[in-house]
Amino acid sequence: MSEPVVIVGAGQAGFETATSLRSRGYTGDITILGDEDNVPYQRPPLSKAYLKGDSDPESVALRPRDYFASHRIDLHCSRRVTDIDRQMHEVELDDGSRVGYGHLVLATGTRNRALPVPGAGLPGVQYLRTLSEAQALATTLPSCTSIVVIGGGFIGLEVAAAARIRGVTTTIVESLDRPMARAVSETVSKFFVDEHARHGVQWRLDTSVTEIVEKNGRAGGVRIATGEVIDADIVVVGIGVVPNTELAERAGLAVDNGIVVDLHLLTEDPAISAIGDCASYPNTAGTGRLRLESIQNAVDHARCVANRLVGNDLPYQSVPWFWTEQYASKLQMAGLVTGYDNTVVRGSIEEGSFSVFCFAGARLLGVESVNRTRDHMAARKLLAAGKSLSHDECADPAVDLKALALA
Repeated sequence: MSEPVVIVGAGQAGFETATSLRSRGYTGDITILGDEDNVPYQRPPLSKAYLKGDSDPESVALRPRDYFASHRIDLHCSRRVTDIDRQMHEVELDDGSRVGYGHLVLATGTRNRALPVPGAGLPGVQYLRTLSEAQALATTLPSCTSIVVIGGGFIGLEVAAAARIRGVTTTIVESLDRPMARAVSETVSKFFVDEHARHGVQWRLDTSVTEIVEKNGRAGGVRIATGEVIDADIVVVGIGVVPNTELAERAGLAVDNGIVVDLHLLTEDPAISAIGDCASYPNTAGTGRLRLESIQNAVDHARCVANRLVGNDLPYQSVPWFWTEQYASKLQMAGLVTGYDNTVVRGSIEEGSFSVFCFAGARLLGVESVNRTRDHMAARKLLAAGKSLSHDECADPAVDLKALALA
């Protein structure tokens, strides 16, 4: 195929689709349409190195601007796609112009979930997903003495860690009874509660924010469900994201917590694929559908579509993996641990170097590794090969996980 490929979205998934096509010898026109005023950039450093002052816009860019021209990738920044004309194979932009496609890739990503409480629109309430939001927070943070983080997911905990490293008094408010509850085991949640507390973070678990408190015309803290008011110079909201599916919906494509695709990442329209954070695809490891928010998912989706467009059509079957870094603790996860009912720990929680093997019965679902990269890499291989382990093998430090994965 050498027809024009149009990619809506200039995030990791959109960028990777374009570069993967070129690296596989695709000769047709490739256009990326992005609604931000930046070249494609990495998002993971925004809540880590960027907030700690160890990164800048140039270092997070996936490629310099001249790369795109030299690889015949037509990159358009600050351009919003408003409609898809499936019959004419065209997309319409916010200025009324149209771009034709042979194949359309929707990599529209997600947006921040808004905090639905009084005062949420006050100055001093900040979010963190885009580069501009990271720049705003990185500029504000050094002058703060206190911060409240609403949400105990990966982003919230990474922001809290960056704030404490800068010496800012930090409180995390989480509506569930433990942080990262939708993604990790109770063992890992408890470890990071203790790790943050050891660094001086104050926790408010199993409660919610009912109001952003105003002070001098801007956010001055939060009121939580217990009635307590927690003062803060800024409030950072990290309560999840919402997939950007409106464009697909207007085009009549199916949506179910994301743009519905099959195992080949195709929508019901054979000329349109959807990938990355916005895509809802079949779960090959269980029942139902998945929509994952991770760099691995975005990159692997993009490569799968690129392979299909150059004639190497294979279903998407990659093992999910994720990571987060907080203080000196790096958590790497392979597989999905949702639905686990028993665990085995390998290593030492007390020493901050351990892995949690999560099982449903005797079936290994996923492995969470804190400062144990070798375990993580072996787990990815084991899960990709469909292999399981006995509980004794997991717990025994003499068992070579890598050898088992390669056997």
